[in-house]
Amino acid sequence: RMAKNPSMLQNLRRKLRRDKTDVGKKRSPASRLDVSAIDHRLSSSVPDIRDLNRDVYRTVSASPYLRKSPAPYHSSPTTPLAHPARRGGLRMGGGGGEGGDMESPSVFEGGRESLNSFLLTINLKEGHNLVIRDRCGTSDPYVKFKLEGKTIYKSKVVLKNLNPVWSENFSIPVRNLSQWLYVKVYDRDLTTDDFMGSASVLLSDLDLDKVNELCLRLDDPNSLEDDMGEILLDMSLKRRDGDSRRHKWATRLASFQQSSRLSEAQRKSQLWSSVAKVTLVEGQDVPIDSPTGQLFVRFRLGEQRYKSKNVGKVSRPQWRERFTLNHFLDGTSILEAELWSKEGRRAEECLGMCEVDLSGVPPDERQLFTLSLDSGRGRLVFLVTISSCSGVSIADLSAAPLDEPAEHQNQLDNYSLQRSLKNLSDVGFLQVKVIKACDLLSADLNGKSDPFCVLELCNDRLQTHTVYKSLQPEWNKVFTFPVRDIHEVLLVTVFDEDGDKAPDFLGKVAIPLLSIRSRQQIIMPLKKDDLGSLIKGNITLELEIIYNPVRASIRTFQPREIKFMEDNPKFSKKALARNVQRVQALYRAITSTLQYVKSCFQWESVQRSLLAFAVFLLMVWHWEFYMFPLILVLLISWNYLQICSGHANQDLVSVIELWCENERRGLMEKIHMVQDIVISLQNFLDAVANFGERIKNTFNWSEPFLSSLALLFFVTATVLTYYIPLRYIVLIWGINKFTKRLRNPFAIDNNELIDFLSRVPSDVQKVRRTSKQNSIAFLTLPYCCGL
Repeated sequence: RMAKNPSMLQNLRRKLRRDKTDVGKKRSPASRLDVSAIDHRLSSSVPDIRDLNRDVYRTVSASPYLRKSPAPYHSSPTTPLAHPARRGGLRMGGGGGEGGDMESPSVFEGGRESLNSFLLTINLKEGHNLVIRDRCGTSDPYVKFKLEGKTIYKSKVVLKNLNPVWSENFSIPVRNLSQWLYVKVYDRDLTTDDFMGSASVLLSDLDLDKVNELCLRLDDPNSLEDDMGEILLDMSLKRRDGDSRRHKWATRLASFQQSSRLSEAQRKSQLWSSVAKVTLVEGQDVPIDSPTGQLFVRFRLGEQRYKSKNVGKVSRPQWRERFTLNHFLDGTSILEAELWSKEGRRAEECLGMCEVDLSGVPPDERQLFTLSLDSGRGRLVFLVTISSCSGVSIADLSAAPLDEPAEHQNQLDNYSLQRSLKNLSDVGFLQVKVIKACDLLSADLNGKSDPFCVLELCNDRLQTHTVYKSLQPEWNKVFTFPVRDIHEVLLVTVFDEDGDKAPDFLGKVAIPLLSIRSRQQIIMPLKKDDLGSLIKGNITLELEIIYNPVRASIRTFQPREIKFMEDNPKFSKKALARNVQRVQALYRAITSTLQYVKSCFQWESVQRSLLAFAVFLLMVWHWEFYMFPLILVLLISWNYLQICSGHANQDLVSVIELWCENERRGLMEKIHMVQDIVISLQNFLDAVANFGERIKNTFNWSEPFLSSLALLFFVTATVLTYYIPLRYIVLIWGINKFTKRLRNPFAIDNNELIDFLSRVPSDVQKVRRTSKQNSIAFLTLPYCCGL
């Protein structure tokens, strides 16, 4: 079979020998140069690199078919052009077989198509009449461009505008013109971004070397809105020809530059250069349409939002609260403030808004703003101070700031005890090395995930890049944070990037700053979102913190920084059961302490009661005010000794075991548990309400006899304390308590104050008794009238 069907290599050698024989018979000066060039080739299929530009171009021009190809010819392992080069180089002036020359044009045409690439330049200009997605009647639109299922560009967010102006340019290399470019518009939101419509463009419909002005009408098949607005943009498509090797490196370089640019843009979008300290004072001349309801203020600086506390509806509401917002390098400088009215749980109305340009605020100077709302429905008064901020950065693992001795020493000097009273708000410096994660959950259908890591320190938030299709991601990034409160907790959360949807949760860890051991690499297991139980996977971190203990101590006695926007609390059976168990544990501890004191009064242990009686007499007789903090010192010292001996962790272990036991309960057990919890909570709330209402009703003469008795007791106590020192009164009361059981062994121990309050009716009892009296009077009225 091999004799009848020779291989391609044998045919190639036979043709090569035949061509050499023809060249030897018809030798010429010109052909001698060409044949001698063969000796310098690596093989018969690779042209001579030294004479490539001279010999190959002359060979191409000699063939009548090859003149049709305008593209220069080069040999490359990635293109099937080696065989035409061999044939053209060995045949002088187009002599040879017909078959070889007929193949040359088709091969060169295919090579030209594969070598061609295009540069797509897009100028995103503006949008018109976009749809409303926010409750204020506006939207925060941004645009995503997608090609081949990947997001190639994301525009900036234009806040509160239905006719946004972007004016952004970017370029992307394109090889295939038969694909669609998708343009999608979204409304930026705190949780999931709302879709505002999309459009598509077929690249082959664009004119080459020309600016194509497009007006794309947005559409959404799932929306009932007929007109969703339009996007104006310019597209230009230019041809980029060249050899495949050069094009390959150019594509790599362009891709690297683009990824570097996107990485740099992502890094800049996370770094803040200054901090805006805002103090919301009050509102003025706010119209009140109804006496019920509440007022609150929402502040927004870029994508950061802060919601104030709720106050009652008055014409001059007082908030008196302070918060901070980070001012980013490439972020907006417009601080927006909105006054909202809230009726009930969900009905909210925006009464108006005002804006402040922070770029005009002098640094480190407090400035007062009294701004009228755009609707004319009142004014807002608040203070703003802009302070410069240093210490936040994102770097590679090889460029960690504290790994450099000079920078490390500089931070140590900055937070030394000698500088304790300088810049009291700057407490410390935190460096976090996010190295890798292992054995993460698979969130995608292909069994992989696209994980990225988010670090949060109170309101400061930084994140890593995304590692695609991996359950063992390695980020190798270093993040630094300025520490404003040493009691904060660093939250490290791992998410799975899910395109346009909200990212999927993969795990979280919480690290208190005071528990950090510097320069120790730790592997922490990931936990669920509520940090209650473990989840699959772990994360490797290395942390280092430098802080000033004096500044940290001073900051401890100042108001704690409030989170910008916290989620509304939702009902959870698990959280309810856990909180009830916490209250029950606290109640048991108090009851145990009271039972111990009661046992001293009842002489259950003679030795213990005698010792308690002697301590009581000595303390009351020699009591001074300094003894109260002394008792607290002794209590804290005793607990510290318990911790050092290892006896203080048993309570925590028992609580954890109790939670785990609740997790293992069956469905019916959980239902009965919820019923018991609801009943216990109902009884507890009833007892607290009754106690408070009975104290109130004692003073408002709801029961005249008991109020008169209380008045007599207070008058007697006033006279006694006027003539008798309080020390003697306490001694008499204590001696009576301790000797009561000795004087009467069968006496029942009681609390006179609780016994008195149990006779006072609560509000519910008052209503019931009043209803009964009215009904009795109504029934006896006909008999009294003689009917």
